[in-house]
Amino acid sequence: MTHINLRTAVPGPRSVALQQRRAAAVSRALAQANGVAVQSAQGSLVTDVDGNTFIDLAGGIGMMAVGHNHPRVVAAVQAQAAELIHPCALVTNFEAYPALAERLNALTPGDFPKKTLLANGGAEAVENAVKLARAFTGRAGVIVFEGAYHGRTNLTMSMTSKYSLFKKGFGPFAGEVYRLPYPNPYRAPQGLSAEQWIDWCCWNLDNALVAQIDGSALAAVVIEPVMGEGGFIPTPARFLRKIRELCDRTGAVMIADEIQSGSGRTGRLYAIEHAGVVPDLLVSAKSLGAGMPISAVTGRADIMDAPHLGGVGSTYGGSPVACAAALAVLDILTEPGFLTRAQTVERVVRDVWEPLRGELPIGDIRGVGAMMAVEFVKDPASREPWMDMVAAAVPLAVQRGVLLIRAGLYSNCIRFLPALDIPEDMLREGLTAVADAVRDACRAARDAEAVPA
Repeated sequence: MTHINLRTAVPGPRSVALQQRRAAAVSRALAQANGVAVQSAQGSLVTDVDGNTFIDLAGGIGMMAVGHNHPRVVAAVQAQAAELIHPCALVTNFEAYPALAERLNALTPGDFPKKTLLANGGAEAVENAVKLARAFTGRAGVIVFEGAYHGRTNLTMSMTSKYSLFKKGFGPFAGEVYRLPYPNPYRAPQGLSAEQWIDWCCWNLDNALVAQIDGSALAAVVIEPVMGEGGFIPTPARFLRKIRELCDRTGAVMIADEIQSGSGRTGRLYAIEHAGVVPDLLVSAKSLGAGMPISAVTGRADIMDAPHLGGVGSTYGGSPVACAAALAVLDILTEPGFLTRAQTVERVVRDVWEPLRGELPIGDIRGVGAMMAVEFVKDPASREPWMDMVAAAVPLAVQRGVLLIRAGLYSNCIRFLPALDIPEDMLREGLTAVADAVRDACRAARDAEAVPA
C-alpha cells in the first residue's frame, strides 16, 4: 500500500502562495525545514493545502510520540476547552494542574518525595530547573556539554552549543556556564578508541572541578540522556553514572534534559532509565503535550520547594487544556505494549539503512527507539561531515512525500522522529523515499565536484 499521495508538484501552488504571505508578514529569522503548508494531520500522515499527503518523520521535532491528532488527545482537549480554558495557576487552583503533577511525580525515576512545576516550552522548563538548583544549593555554576541544545532564552542559549545557528549576534550571554567535552563515541579524537574517549571525558569531569570551577560553586550539571540537536547520540551509561557520582560528591543537582528524548520516545518513558541513573530533576516537554504547549520540571521535593514563595511562575504554564492533553498522552504511553513499538521503529530504521553503507556516504547510524539518526560524511576514514549534501537531500525527500529535519553539531545528520505506532509498511515507505533522496543528492553533489572550475 502506498501512503504517500502527491497530486501536485511540491511545494504546490497553494503552499507557495501561503509561503509568500509568511515571508511578507513573519520574521525571516524563523526557519522552516519543509516548504509545504499543512492543512490537516492524522497519526503519521500530513496533508497540505494542495491535497498532497506526506509521511511525517519529523513529528514536530519530536512532539508526536502518539501521532498527530490522536482521538483521545483531541477529545480531552475539546472537553476541557468547553469547560475551562485557563484562569492562570498564579491566580487560582484547578484540578488539571495537580492531577498532571501527581502523575509525573509517580512516573519519573526516583524513589523519593517529588514535586512538579509546569511551564509552556522546553527552554522555560530548563531555565526553571537551573533556578531551582541555584536556589537549593546557593551556588551559581552550571556545567553543560559540547553539542548540547537546551533552548533559546538568554540562559538556555548560553547553555546551548552550535554557535553559528543559535547564538550568533545575540550576546552577551549569561555567566557561570561551563562547557565540557561530550563523549560522542563516533567522533573520538584521533588515536583514542571510543572507550578511551569516554574514559577521558569521565576524567575531565573531575579535572573541570579544578581547572574551571570548584565543586563548592557548582549548582547543577545538565545533560541530555540522548543528545538531541547535537545528533541523536545516546550518552554512554558510565558517563551518566560519573555525573551522578560527581553531583553526589559535590552536592550539585543532576538535571536530565528529556525534552526530546522523554515521554516515551526511546521506548522507556524517560531515556535515562536505560542507564539506571536517577537524576535529581527531570525536564520534559515536546511529546508530553502531543502538540499542546506544555513542559515540566519534576524531581526532589526539597529542591522543588527551595525558592521563596513567588520565585517561580508562568502566565500560561500548565493551562487546563494543555494539562488535559498531557494526561491523555500519559494514559496512552503507559498502556501495556505501547512503548515497545519504539523498538520496531529502531529495527526498521536499521534494516533500511545498514545495507546502504558503502553505497551511500553513511558515517554512523545511531539512536534509541523512535529517536534515530543517520550521519553522513564525505569520507568514512576522515569522517568529514557532508552538510551540503544533507541540506540538499531534505527538500528532495519532501518532493518525494516525506517531511524531515536535520540534526547534528555539523548539521550533517538526518533525524527520524516518527510516531511510535507508525505502521511498519508506512515507515519503510518513508525511509526508502529518504534513501532515494540522499542517493540523488549525492549524485548531484559529486557531479558538481567533477565539473572543472
